[in-house]
Amino acid sequence: MEKKQNRLTRIFNIERLKMRIFLCIVGTILCGVSVGFFKYAAFGVDPFTSFVSGLDKVSPIEYGMLYIVINAVLLIVSLIFDRHMIGLGTIVNLFLVGYLAQYSQQFLTSLLSSDSIIARIICLVTGIVGLCFSCGLYMPADMGVSTYDAIAIIMDKKWHIGKFKYNRIATDFVCVIIGSVLYLMSGEPLSTLTTIVGIGTIITAFFMGPLVDFFANKFTRKYILKEN
Repeated sequence: MEKKQNRLTRIFNIERLKMRIFLCIVGTILCGVSVGFFKYAAFGVDPFTSFVSGLDKVSPIEYGMLYIVINAVLLIVSLIFDRHMIGLGTIVNLFLVGYLAQYSQQFLTSLLSSDSIIARIICLVTGIVGLCFSCGLYMPADMGVSTYDAIAIIMDKKWHIGKFKYNRIATDFVCVIIGSVLYLMSGEPLSTLTTIVGIGTIITAFFMGPLVDFFANKFTRKYILKEN
């Protein structure tokens, strides 16, 4: 009986691991596509994407590769100070999100008219919901955090600078400022700055946390992982 129970436990753990890996990969893919919707909508993107987008304006490297380079640098920092937060999700995020965002934006640009305010609003809403839902999928999988998330955690747990939520606000603020400065330094007019810092940025800053928590607890943990 005990051997049978141990076997069933191992099978359950293997199946659960497969599900966590599935959630991690699907969530990350959806995250990259959602960022592409954000970028096409041009109503402002999340703080980290605004930083990458600003740097993209002054860099000869294409967006997808630039995303990998920036995250690789942050990954080195994470490995030095707290490698326990690094997992499959970190690596998948590093290599997939940037290119998925780039190609999704290019596809939407070829498919839709940039002059259509209705299309842009729909893409903004789709991007917000998709981004929150994707985070609600891969975060409960507990397969590692993104390198950007890791920085705020390290500031809290290792450097003891402040609590995570305040550190995240600080890093978001720095990303927005640097992204904006680089965007304007590239020669882009001030009137177009809202493409990377706008209503989308404000919405993600104030509402992303509660929405991610809702999708993670009310959908992923309850119906997929069956923790509740």
